[in-house]
Amino acid sequence: MSSTIKSPWLVHYDASSCNGCDIEVLACLTPMYDVERFGIINTGNPKHADIFLVTGSVNEQNIKVVQQIYEQMLEPKVVIACGVCATTGGIFKECYNTLGGIDVAIPVDVYAPGCAVRPEAIIDAVVTGLGILEEKRAKLANKQDLSVNLEDDVTAAKKIVDGQTVREAALKATLGGA
Repeated sequence: MSSTIKSPWLVHYDASSCNGCDIEVLACLTPMYDVERFGIINTGNPKHADIFLVTGSVNEQNIKVVQQIYEQMLEPKVVIACGVCATTGGIFKECYNTLGGIDVAIPVDVYAPGCAVRPEAIIDAVVTGLGILEEKRAKLANKQDLSVNLEDDVTAAKKIVDGQTVREAALKATLGGA
């Protein structure tokens, strides 16, 4: 795990679980497991979060909420599906209103299976997510650098001095206006 620019913040959403995984997520925040040693801060605002940790399965009632929370998060972002319900639909998979795991609603980066998922598995998934977050940050930075360079090149190509390109005008100035 490399150093990050800022401490990654995590937003947790319970998407219709039995609350077993939610209890284990809260256990990660206690001094015994202490996920904050990795710089993780639990927040309630998706606009501040880098990691979206979801427990429970997606159903007809919460699919829009899950998608809305995901859309409110700024890029780059990582989604972690915690527990067998979040990864596959779990014991609720055959229910009439259950659509399945979180990946039917939004793209998932890390899966942490278990019923209920152990705090060690959650912390491992979060640390894995931090690595993915760093990769996404690097790709986003490269993409922004490339777009800035491309804009500069296009601007320079469009500049015309007396019917000549900037390069031709510079060459004439160098040669003494010939």
